[in-house]
Amino acid sequence: MSSPTLISQPFSEHSSCEFDPKIFKTITVYCGSNMGNKPIFAESAKQFAIEVSRRKYDVVYGGASVGLMGVVADTMLAHQGRVIGVITEALLGVEMAHKNLTEMFVVADMHERKAMMHDMGDAFVILPGGSGSMDEFFEIHTWAQLGYHQKPIGLLNINGYYEPIREFYNMAVNNGFTRAQHRDMLIFDEDPVRLLDRLACYEHPTVSKWLDKK
Repeated sequence: MSSPTLISQPFSEHSSCEFDPKIFKTITVYCGSNMGNKPIFAESAKQFAIEVSRRKYDVVYGGASVGLMGVVADTMLAHQGRVIGVITEALLGVEMAHKNLTEMFVVADMHERKAMMHDMGDAFVILPGGSGSMDEFFEIHTWAQLGYHQKPIGLLNINGYYEPIREFYNMAVNNGFTRAQHRDMLIFDEDPVRLLDRLACYEHPTVSKWLDKK
């Protein structure tokens, strides 16, 4: 992947840290191929995509034209943003591949899809979604714990959607299955602007995966 280019106007006026334009240029987005049953999900997805395009970030996502995936892609494209899709051969028809993306990659299987989306992104944002989005999220967080990457991970907590995930990690820490530092790698925020600011401020902790190597 080429070095990130300088990004204009990356932060909101309320940002609390200095921005280093080398932090990231491309965001990998995981989200649902359904819309959800509340208007706030699509509305917040649009706000997120508008802010991403304002900051001149590119988006890599699963390549579909439906659900929140389609909302993010269509909004980015409407605001002159670059959108790159990665979809499997089997899902071309099922998820209704987007026809107007900046670039589309068709890969053999889900393993190749997830690996490519990981490699192309400099940061990860998870919008509301179902089991597919959760599969992608847990894998990318596990890879961060194992030291396979040091990229920021944010969950756009629309309408409190990811509160159960936050509670799960608190429970895992309290019961000795997860280190607090690994839980704290995750950035939860309901506001798209603030979430992107916090991702750009992220500093990856230096910590082993193992609670007790013995």
